[in-house]
Amino acid sequence: MACDGGAKEQEGPSPASAAPAVVAAARARARARAKALRPPRPRSRKGLGVRHPLKLCRFFATAQMKANARVREAGEATLVAALAAAQKESERENVEVADISGGWKSEDGSLNCGYSSIRGRRPGMEDFYDIKSSRIDDKQINFFGVFDGHGGETYKKTDADFLDAVAEGNIQVGSTASTAVLVGNHLYVANVGDSRAVISKAGKAIALSDDHKPNRSDEQKRIEDAGGIVTWSGTWRVGGILAMSRAFGNRLLKRFVVADPEIQDQEIDGELDFLILASDGLWDVVPNEHAVAFVKDEDGPEAAARKLTEIAFRRGSTDNITCIVVEFRHDNMSDGSPPSANQS
Repeated sequence: MACDGGAKEQEGPSPASAAPAVVAAARARARARAKALRPPRPRSRKGLGVRHPLKLCRFFATAQMKANARVREAGEATLVAALAAAQKESERENVEVADISGGWKSEDGSLNCGYSSIRGRRPGMEDFYDIKSSRIDDKQINFFGVFDGHGGETYKKTDADFLDAVAEGNIQVGSTASTAVLVGNHLYVANVGDSRAVISKAGKAIALSDDHKPNRSDEQKRIEDAGGIVTWSGTWRVGGILAMSRAFGNRLLKRFVVADPEIQDQEIDGELDFLILASDGLWDVVPNEHAVAFVKDEDGPEAAARKLTEIAFRRGSTDNITCIVVEFRHDNMSDGSPPSANQS
């Protein structure tokens, strides 16, 4: 019996000893089923674009730095371009401020004159100046003139000769003129257009000509009475074309743009200091009083003429700039009559 009982115990485990094995086997099968049902894990989370929040912040910070660098490079390029343009303008100012300048004086020094003429910011030069001295009928005649051409060459002739001379060319060419003639003890100033004559008398600036602008009330009335019109196109213009109401030439507008000069007579006395003749390239940016003050501060009319054109250029004049400064040295005059001048 004992042997039989022992044999029975060795044939298989008892229910109590078999329970842990059954549980373990059930758990293994459950894990196997769960693993079979679980979706496959991706090989790389980076492939799905999944990043840590700190990495995302670093990404945007890097992008911002690159954007800032591009903006900085663009700004630097703009600054370099601006500096280059300023350098070119500075070089232009240094090179082109004194295209033509000089002077002459009478043998006894009673008349002292300086002149300066520059192209400035215009692509071409259309200003012209003239200084002449001669003796007619025992009288000494001294002539000074500033001419501002527009659309073509400048002519020092009457309007009729001017029109004949350009009959085959551009019908819109023309010129202004501001001239001064000294005869004995009289100064005669004639003006056509917007060049101007200004004197210093007892230290005071006095204009001896009135610019012929289309919007000048009497000029506008004259133009409209003749059937013309004055319109605004950046500035006041006759027929929307010409920015002055009187000039030599301009055949197409001749009915309205006359060449009749306005003339003033000034006696030469001890109070007359000097005369300034200049094109509108100067007067557009330098008032009469300023011009007189600048001349007073310079040592002689030649330096003064150069100074005036230089100041006009520095102030931004976009036109050709030409001026003549005539100084009256009364202590060297005899009988109030300036003698002849030797032109250099």
